[in-house]
Amino acid sequence: MSAAVVIAVDGAAGSGKSTLSRGLATALRLPYVNTGLMYRALAAAAIRAGVTPDDEPGLLALIERLRFTVSDAEPRELLVEGFPPQALTTAEVESTVSAVARHPRVRAWMRDRQRAIGATGAVMEGRDIALVVFPDARVKLFLRAAANSRSLRRASERDTHDPAAIAEAMRARDERDARTNVLEPAPGSIVLDTDELGIRATLETALEIVHDAWPESDA
Repeated sequence: MSAAVVIAVDGAAGSGKSTLSRGLATALRLPYVNTGLMYRALAAAAIRAGVTPDDEPGLLALIERLRFTVSDAEPRELLVEGFPPQALTTAEVESTVSAVARHPRVRAWMRDRQRAIGATGAVMEGRDIALVVFPDARVKLFLRAAANSRSLRRASERDTHDPAAIAEAMRARDERDARTNVLEPAPGSIVLDTDELGIRATLETALEIVHDAWPESDA
């Protein structure tokens, strides 16, 4: 497969983006880049430094200190220096990240950094990858799932026994996210319903789509 292959995966929180993206990256031997972690890292940094989500200049000062790399070991994934994974999935970060991500200059900085990370090829997961960051990506996938399925999946990811609270948090998150990015497939996207397909079939279908786009791939 060409080193410059970019596969964009979009969809609502809990729709299965991370599971699919990691599976695709492993099968295709491409780096997996969860761009949402980049915004979560900024939210976590703001909380740590006492910078409010409305303080765009303060956020821009923090963003310059963030360091993003891709691991060398397989599966190759995005790493955020100074932030262990569990620090990026707290309830406080969850409730802050949308407000942090709404600032145009913050998004512009992230866009440029994401393009640099994905320039040599990657499976890129994120809300605006197919629309803004890599609008010319050959494969654009958009995942759909019912709200109940999404909340149960997210509750499992967060290892919590209170799916009702997760459902409410996701509803609020959806509303906040919609103010920045409308949750609709980008032009040229192929929509996959993860409720109908399930995890394994979603991956198999996505790999078939990749193979159709790049017959020379190992998919």
